[in-house]
Amino acid sequence: MDLKAYLKEKRSIVDEALERVFPEPDGPAADVVRAMRYSLFAGGKRLRPILCIAGAEAVGGEGRAVLPVACALELIHTYSLIHDDLPVMDDDDLRRGKPTNHKVYGEAVALLAGDGLLTEAFRVMSRMDAYKDVKPQAVLRVISLVAEAAGYCGMVGGQTVDIQSEGQEVEPALVAFIHAHKTGALIAASVTAGSILGGADEDQVAAMSAYGENIGLAFQIADDILDVEGDREAMGKDVGGDAQKRKITYPGVLGLEKSREAQKGLVSQGIGFLKRFDHRADPLRYLATYIIERKR
Repeated sequence: MDLKAYLKEKRSIVDEALERVFPEPDGPAADVVRAMRYSLFAGGKRLRPILCIAGAEAVGGEGRAVLPVACALELIHTYSLIHDDLPVMDDDDLRRGKPTNHKVYGEAVALLAGDGLLTEAFRVMSRMDAYKDVKPQAVLRVISLVAEAAGYCGMVGGQTVDIQSEGQEVEPALVAFIHAHKTGALIAASVTAGSILGGADEDQVAAMSAYGENIGLAFQIADDILDVEGDREAMGKDVGGDAQKRKITYPGVLGLEKSREAQKGLVSQGIGFLKRFDHRADPLRYLATYIIERKR
């Protein structure tokens, strides 16, 4: 399949949906909405929404039927980036080739923009009139799944341990915990949520979850490697920051070669969980490889 064309098509669908569900700046609170839109439409890959759509289609569902959740996943991801870039966290100046949110709107508004995106995500997901032929029980299950992946059991918890571990000597198991939670959890939730809304049975949901867990961890290892040897212009942000901040990364603990071996193994395992699915899961198979071959 032509993965590049697939990604372009799905990204366009997601962007159009985000424009429909997201408000224009208006009224006394226009500044915070403007800040939210600044980061949301800064040119992201839309990987998590695309995984959600691909997960639904792999089990015979309709990709457009899951757009409320696909959009919500991108809102949550964007909020996490705004907060990660704040001085109290990573203190970054660039994101996707543009000044970070707090550099443009100030720290207070950037913080609130992140809060607004996270809250808006759950409003978007919970609007039952936005779904077609999806059971309310499935929507409720997905909201719970996404909340777990975004909260202290997932992204927030992983990010906390990440910050607390900076500059320390740690075991590889702790690195895996940090990466699986701060990044992998939301990626796994994306494809799993899509399969649930697409009508998957429990065995299919379990397989999708296992696939997502593997490629989610592989994705963060790829980010670690790119921070060591990536191109600043291609990535749209500075490289080498992890080492400067003494962050816990796979290359820092295992070295580059073993990190590459680890991500390849994870991708292979992830694809293995798709054996029960037919050609409709091909986008997920190709996306798994793309995750570790990307340049940004």
